[in-house]
Amino acid sequence: MNDYILTIACPDRIGIVHNVTGWLLKRHGNIIDAQQFGDLETEQFFLRVHFHLPVAASIDELHADFATIAIKFNMQANIYDAKRKARLLILVSRQGHCLNDLLFRTHSGQLPVEIAGIVSNHNDYAGLAQSYQVPFHHFPVTAETRISQEQQILDLVKQENIDLVVLARYMQILSDNLCQALSGKAINIHHSFLPSFKGARPYHQAHERGVKIIGATAHYVTADLDEGPIIEQDIERVDHAMSAHALTQVGSDVESLVLARAVRSHVEHRILLNGNRTVVFR
Repeated sequence: MNDYILTIACPDRIGIVHNVTGWLLKRHGNIIDAQQFGDLETEQFFLRVHFHLPVAASIDELHADFATIAIKFNMQANIYDAKRKARLLILVSRQGHCLNDLLFRTHSGQLPVEIAGIVSNHNDYAGLAQSYQVPFHHFPVTAETRISQEQQILDLVKQENIDLVVLARYMQILSDNLCQALSGKAINIHHSFLPSFKGARPYHQAHERGVKIIGATAHYVTADLDEGPIIEQDIERVDHAMSAHALTQVGSDVESLVLARAVRSHVEHRILLNGNRTVVFR
């Protein structure tokens, strides 16, 4: 199947959709699905088009052919092969529920990705990785070795042609340099409904505050801790009888679901940045 996805972000003006559909018509393309959004506040326009071509074309060829329109409308335009599976590198520490969920969803065909490797600063999940025949990389880290350990991660990203790095409860704060190197292609799951309870031990913070709702947030990684553009969130109701440990158990399920949704949205090219916010097409 010669299926492709075109995503566009640009200043909103008349003629954008007309020019895009005209380009597709010229190439005898058939639109399978299209979604658009015009932000009245930022005056930005966002578009995602899933289309089919009768004759296969390379991504470079399509980009070159579309360049005239992209320049005309000052577009950030990207074209992707809709059938190509994204390659993931998962980072994890000692909480493995999100890792286990991503492995199962991928293995069972629910998540259209290839998990190229797992990196951890502990050895706890080497056996789990082996059971799924996924390479496991033990990169221990201390304050003294952080720079070299993060370089190992970057080397692996390059070596394995990684499209997305997933922080599946990786409990290390990334350096500014690593955040910049992975900008736009690293997703973190934070175990609270941001912007509430940032930082460490959010379930204990929530328990002390006596909240009635807890949640989880998947966001892009930035140098500002837990401040990256939010991709996906969900919540669960809790009550006064629940301990911090009980909140953690409930929250673990929410985290796994939220992270899987965020990963799917990213690899299906449904997310466009709108400043420090996101447009997520369903």
